[in-house]
Amino acid sequence: MSAEINHNPRTHRFEVKVDGVPCVLDYTLVDGVMTITHTIVPSAVGGRGIAANLVRTALDMARAEHWKVDPACSYSEIWMTRHPEYQDLHI
Repeated sequence: MSAEINHNPRTHRFEVKVDGVPCVLDYTLVDGVMTITHTIVPSAVGGRGIAANLVRTALDMARAEHWKVDPACSYSEIWMTRHPEYQDLHI
């Protein structure tokens, strides 16, 4: 995936358009805890690693900001489990 993921802190969303299709990761932020609530990649552009890139980008920001992460969305929970290098962020 070569499209740039954008962070919109006002709406608590990471977003990217792939082939004109919007893909998003939504989160909340309370007391230094980022709760990932949804990761949405429509099937029209699925299977390209877009969701993984959205989660990685969100976790990298959480690390940079010294936030902990609650992966409430099932995809982000599985992704974090498979990537032990991010386990220090998990609450």
